[in-house]
Amino acid sequence: MSDVKQLILNAINFILYTKNFIQNIMRIIECVPNFSEGRNMQVIKEITDEIEKIEGVALLDVDAGASTNRTVVTFVGEAEKVVEAAFLAVKKAAELIDMSRHKGEHPRMGATDVLPLVPIANITLEETALLARKLGKRIADELQIPIFAYESSAIIPERKNLAVCRKGEYEGLKKRFEEGDTPDFGPKIFDENVAKTGATACGARDFLIAVNFNLNTTSTRRANAIAFDVREKGRPAREGNSVVGKILKDENGEQIMIAGTLKGCKAIGWFIDEYKIAQVSMNITDISQTSLHTAFEEVCRAAGKRGIRVTGTEIVGLVPKNVLLDAAKYFLEKQNRSIGLSEEELIFIAVKSLGLDDLKPFNPKEKVIEYLMEKGAQKRLIDFTCKGFAEETASESPAPGGGSISAYAGALGAALGTMVANLSSHKAGWDEKWQYFSDYAAQGQQLMAKLLYLVDEDTAAFNKIMAVFAMPKTTDEEKAARSKALQDATLYATEVPLETMKTSLEVFPLVKIMAEEGNPNSVSDAGVGALVARAAVLGAYLNVKINASGLKNRDIADKLLAEAKEIALRAEVLEKEVLGVVEVKI
Repeated sequence: MSDVKQLILNAINFILYTKNFIQNIMRIIECVPNFSEGRNMQVIKEITDEIEKIEGVALLDVDAGASTNRTVVTFVGEAEKVVEAAFLAVKKAAELIDMSRHKGEHPRMGATDVLPLVPIANITLEETALLARKLGKRIADELQIPIFAYESSAIIPERKNLAVCRKGEYEGLKKRFEEGDTPDFGPKIFDENVAKTGATACGARDFLIAVNFNLNTTSTRRANAIAFDVREKGRPAREGNSVVGKILKDENGEQIMIAGTLKGCKAIGWFIDEYKIAQVSMNITDISQTSLHTAFEEVCRAAGKRGIRVTGTEIVGLVPKNVLLDAAKYFLEKQNRSIGLSEEELIFIAVKSLGLDDLKPFNPKEKVIEYLMEKGAQKRLIDFTCKGFAEETASESPAPGGGSISAYAGALGAALGTMVANLSSHKAGWDEKWQYFSDYAAQGQQLMAKLLYLVDEDTAAFNKIMAVFAMPKTTDEEKAARSKALQDATLYATEVPLETMKTSLEVFPLVKIMAEEGNPNSVSDAGVGALVARAAVLGAYLNVKINASGLKNRDIADKLLAEAKEIALRAEVLEKEVLGVVEVKI
């Protein structure tokens, strides 16, 4: 599973209140239809209202562009429900959009121009491709809209490429049909209905990033030249290596192409009247080969060769969080700066480095997939203020309790180690050590993130036990099911604080090396980190012991208790080692 898919899956898991995987084995897909309307917001709303009719489907983003006269919509959910929502949206778009009157900067051939399904969780790309073909056939049969199957759903191999499906755009459909270049499903004749709806490319693909790079020029020709430099397809070879020379062809009569520099990227140049600038418009179809920041840097290089500057970046639709985090780390490393910063700080660095706020404000809460999917979710303990967390703990509610507090203590220990690492990485005169301390800061951020997750997971484990008591117990079958559920919940409630112990134990090597080699002015902070890490381990140990006492399988219970005892003893030894270093330094 790709990093992108895993990131989205983690967000979905959070919403559905699962642990580390989707317990119901739901097949989750994303749909990103592009509709040929970007100016009439009432039409767009009527289309998206159809999507929101389907329970269990989350509408994540509606990105309308006036100049392109095109709207990119993103929604996600269980596979069959997403397919149904997609059908309803296509139906409504066919009713409201008249392609015979459509004008826009972006290539297009239908009211619903493209209809891609993207596998996210518990479903393969091949299975998603079959769903897309089934959806395309239904649209063709019931709505009489011509469907070209593309990407992984392509029936004709050449149509895997969207540009082949859309060649000639809407204006060229009639001629294509007359010449026998007909769709895979639906009408083969360009009749009155097709003249209104146009045709749709329906298929399955992996996750892609749609992005525009803003240029300080109004020249479409130069923007196109930059796009040809970088896109994988490249540009036609010409005689004398001239831009106006005769296009060269091979022995089969096919154009000879000079490949561009970016793998898995498609790009064109255009002028956007709304902003009065030219852009390089790009689809990064394989972010495992080309990252967003790599594409940005390469477009900057190609533009610079032509005396043009990239002033910023415009993300169309949504972006996975990790794409921005990776970009931030890349630019920080170029500056010899620590990458061990908070997620919020890293996102800010990415926004500024890529110029995502060049044309308009960039709000991560509205553009990052994971943040959007958290909307409407139950408030987490880690979202409380310090005061609010303390007050919630002090309330008459039994949760959060000692387990969550222990995990939070461990997170604070990791945070202190991370702070010392960051201060050391940025210390004047220690420039040659920045990478060394940056690596430790990044390690500390990972430990802190895991422990913060365990703050809420400990409370969730307790709530799972409480939920068992609401189960019916009238029949023998119900009693047996209730008993098994209680044992499963108790085992999990034992395993969570044990995981807190294991993770908190990892804080000690971090704070020890920071006490020994870090900024000497912060050695006491490293010491405090050791103190709270020990408190975290011993506090979680108490929770392991009390929860393990409820396990009927004593072999499992004894194994967990033995492991926990060993960790607790180790924590006390490591704490003394760190404090010994601190006392010498002070």
